[in-house]
Amino acid sequence: MSYESTAEPIKIGYLMDFRLPEGFPRTYFEDLTQPFDLVFGQATEQGLLDRPVEIVYREVEGLPKGSVKAVIDAYGELCDEGCLAIFGPHITDNCVPTSEAIEERFKVPCISVTGSDDALGEWFFAFPQGSLTDEPIFWTDLLAKGGHAEVGVLKEQSLVGETYLKNFRDACRRKGIRIVAEATIAQTAQDVSAAVRALYEAKAPAIVHCGFGFGIVFINPALQELNWDPPRFTSTAFQNAWINPVMWNAFLGWTGIDQYDEGNPVGQAFLDDYQRAYGRRTEWCVSVVNRDVAMTLVRALGDAHPLSPRGVKEALERVKMMPAASGAPGTRVSFGNWTRRAWMGAGYLVARRLDADGVNSHLVDRFGEE
Repeated sequence: MSYESTAEPIKIGYLMDFRLPEGFPRTYFEDLTQPFDLVFGQATEQGLLDRPVEIVYREVEGLPKGSVKAVIDAYGELCDEGCLAIFGPHITDNCVPTSEAIEERFKVPCISVTGSDDALGEWFFAFPQGSLTDEPIFWTDLLAKGGHAEVGVLKEQSLVGETYLKNFRDACRRKGIRIVAEATIAQTAQDVSAAVRALYEAKAPAIVHCGFGFGIVFINPALQELNWDPPRFTSTAFQNAWINPVMWNAFLGWTGIDQYDEGNPVGQAFLDDYQRAYGRRTEWCVSVVNRDVAMTLVRALGDAHPLSPRGVKEALERVKMMPAASGAPGTRVSFGNWTRRAWMGAGYLVARRLDADGVNSHLVDRFGEE
């Protein structure tokens, strides 16, 4: 091949701000990365991109188990390697402080799945895999539909927990739902017996959990000790159920917020391609979410002039009304000069409940459908 026909690959960073435990199933990492490989490969074959895309990975332990510094340092390393955009970090407690460094120092566009509006900025875009502002509204919708006028809250002691709770209080006031008790729990798996008992003694008819998710591990056992089985609702922490059997069991009996909807034809068409390419069908949120991120990057990279961090940032702002694979049917992806949240429409989040088989979940509700 001649000199004139070759070009270096475009580099995209992938920053995971949590470390997968030792012995973790390889398929989980593949669920995260293969949608990018598939979409970028198809884009090159179809001529949507005139050069290949190389994904540069970093995996560090940010909050809640590690530190913000590790995340910021890793972001800087990816910038130094020439990445034109970086997918991650994703955990809100890491995203907000890292966003400040991105805006002031790095100026390389970040795409995150954080649900925090506080992280958004000129260089920080979000595919909110949940929303600290929207989900509390959806909880009150679910409570009202279930006939619950009162609720108890278990709040993780973190930025995520505090923000969820503030917005949930506001949503409850508007909906006429009374919070009868609030109890604080750790953001990692700790003894929660006293907190659960406080809600039980307050006679809360239902429970809402506000947090990232690891704090939920011992709630079901505490409920069993009290012989108490109230309706219980959680955030997109629900999506952690697929991490391992411990988390799956922790979320059994809960209604959680998710982004996989088997009724979305764009998502099902993507999973058809995925199954042909990799021989398995990943029917959960991560595959369709990462497909939407990858397709958005394809559009931006193909429209970036020049191929620079600022060129990609400005091209991201021109991505409009792209059909999404995640969320309910009809969900779209749009950015703009001052629009940094990707998915459009209430249905970008849905409610699901786990099945006892330890493998599947089922749709409970689509938000925006009365």
